[in-house]
Amino acid sequence: MFDPAEIKRLIEAGLPGSAARVTGDGSHFEATVVCDDFEGKRSLERQRMVFATLGDRITNGTIHALSLKTATSAEAAQGD
Repeated sequence: MFDPAEIKRLIEAGLPGSAARVTGDGSHFEATVVCDDFEGKRSLERQRMVFATLGDRITNGTIHALSLKTATSAEAAQGD
C-alpha cells in the first residue's frame, strides 16, 4: 500500500514549483499536477515528467495505476 501524500511529496519534489493533488486507495491513484514547466509540452511528455518523479514505483508495481491530469497554471486558471 502506498500513501497519496507520499506521491504528492515525490511529484512536488521532482517538479519544483508544481502543485499536486493526489487521491487513491493505496494502489490506484488519481493526480492533478499543475506545473509551469509543462508549457509547450504535449500530454505524453507531461506524463513522462510526472512518472519520472516516481522512479521505479510505477514499473515495480508499488503504484499499480495512476490517472493523471496535467496543466500549466494558466491552463488551470482557465478551467476554474
